[in-house]
Amino acid sequence: MRSSNPLTCPTCMLLSKWQLTIINDATASGSWEGEFMTTTSKMSQIRSHDGFNLGAYQAQPEGEVKGAVVVIQEIFGVNGHIREVVDGYAAAGYFAIAPQIFDRIERDIELGYEAEDMGRGIELAFQKLDRKLTLQDLQATIEVASSYGKVGVVGYCFGGLLTWLSACELTGVSAASAYYGGGVAGEVERSAKCPVMMHFGELDAHIPLSDVEQVRAAQPGVQVFVYPADHGFNCDHRASYDAPAAALAKERTLALFAEHLS
Repeated sequence: MRSSNPLTCPTCMLLSKWQLTIINDATASGSWEGEFMTTTSKMSQIRSHDGFNLGAYQAQPEGEVKGAVVVIQEIFGVNGHIREVVDGYAAAGYFAIAPQIFDRIERDIELGYEAEDMGRGIELAFQKLDRKLTLQDLQATIEVASSYGKVGVVGYCFGGLLTWLSACELTGVSAASAYYGGGVAGEVERSAKCPVMMHFGELDAHIPLSDVEQVRAAQPGVQVFVYPADHGFNCDHRASYDAPAAALAKERTLALFAEHLS
């Protein structure tokens, strides 16, 4: 749960060795599996390898950090739900950060879940976004996160596809968890450089079970889980939210990260 506390340091600037610029500061608190942990959250900027600065939302526990988690957005931008996901991983003991990968098109895009938002998100993700530059921006984010320990990547929807590509193409990823990644079946000939798990919904009209089985057959080393749920089952802002499926997928993802980020 995110705090409603106002931003407390609107002009605080910090430039790290990874060119991470903190532009404001907020305090948040969150709980995870019954554990309550105070976290701090910040808006930041990441300097990509070509000099482009993209925004990011990050959070971390006030106590010991167990590692880092890069959260990759859906087609709806780094909106309230994605910020809550970041807060959740911080509450679980990780430095967590979600880069605003749409910033190269338009800064600070946040969409909802109506039909109009869906149409715009699809256009942004699959027609306007340069995937090569997006992976470059994700690599820069991983490098920022690596200063907190080993890095895991988790992504949802379009971010699930990018999570798989990150596990295969980028460096510094120790584990990856991809949620209902549309298009993964078209990328199954790639080889992951780290342990990967994937989560799909059997009611998902966007990703047929035939695609899931294609992934399972082509990637026997990847853990593939199917839930009695729909696309977007992790998002409690959507009608397709499924609490039991979301809880089980989070439990499995946290177990993966606990094993490989420690």
